[in-house]
Amino acid sequence: MFSQRTWTRLGLSVLVSGLIQLCIVHRLAATGEASFAGSPQPVQENIQQTSVSLTFVRAFSSADDVRPSHPILDRSLDIIAGPADPRTRVDALLSPSAVATDSKHRVFVADPGAKTVHIFDFIHSKYGRLEGRGDRLHDPVSLAVDGQDNLYVGDQNNGNVLVYDSAGKFRRYLGRLRGGESYFDGPTGIAIDLATGHIYVCDRQRHMIIVMDERGKLIRKLGIRGGGERPGQFRFPTQVVVSGSELFVLDVGNSRIQILDTGGHFQRVLNLAYADRRTGLAVDRQGNIYVSDPILNKLQVFRDDGHAIYTFDWSANKDASFSHPSSMWVDADRSLYVVDSQGNQVGLLQINGQNPQH
Repeated sequence: MFSQRTWTRLGLSVLVSGLIQLCIVHRLAATGEASFAGSPQPVQENIQQTSVSLTFVRAFSSADDVRPSHPILDRSLDIIAGPADPRTRVDALLSPSAVATDSKHRVFVADPGAKTVHIFDFIHSKYGRLEGRGDRLHDPVSLAVDGQDNLYVGDQNNGNVLVYDSAGKFRRYLGRLRGGESYFDGPTGIAIDLATGHIYVCDRQRHMIIVMDERGKLIRKLGIRGGGERPGQFRFPTQVVVSGSELFVLDVGNSRIQILDTGGHFQRVLNLAYADRRTGLAVDRQGNIYVSDPILNKLQVFRDDGHAIYTFDWSANKDASFSHPSSMWVDADRSLYVVDSQGNQVGLLQINGQNPQH
């Protein structure tokens, strides 16, 4: 079950949170040339849409961020409950690697450094964690959520994909074999087709995408052992996204994004100038493709046809102190969540002027 932080500081903050107005500073996204990702077509300045592209909303990194912050309130809490524990906090991000949301607007953050998955519920001002027991959650690196709000967690250390229900109760392993061994060699990215329930898992070390049904039965394998460069073949795939009837795969070893149909048939390719295991991938409902570059501290956005639209430069945004944008997630409310793997935080961006829930 989720472990809830019920200590006095958080409880008092919930009682008074209704008296405090949280101010969120908006800043329009900055743009620049497409310097780190290539596309089949040249970049055109006249199609950049800075006024309706990405706007930074907020960042969060610990349980404290599920409530408004107020200097007088915080000082009072220190007097009543005592100062915060100086030891390493288990309710703060230590080395976040992935982010996802469910239909209840809860935000899940995989954190291999803390060996846990953090749960931020901003609507109800609650924080919780998925606790690791036995061989669970040793190295959670990837997340996905299905149509019933079941949470899928890829654990790279033991090669398992763990499934939790919407209440946080562990249900089963995906692809676990007899004797405790896993079908996967190195599961990284996970995506779920909400229309069919099919689950796509990047098995990085086998250079494959493993496709299973919702019961964990193998449907097919995409790619070949040893990897390859031809269409439909991969070298170290790390991220996968389902959008509509298409499957987007970040093929890191070949510095490209391959787009297939959900049956695994190759459709087209988006070539990148650079990609590594930290590069993130997301796709919104309009089919726009988001690629993060942790080296240049930027996000590149492409149209569905691979045409570069604009670049969001974190270093040019005074409201956001980001350094290494990596994994990303687009929710149903057109909000883009971005993991800062080095700054130990998650950023929330607003897409096309739509107001996010949080």
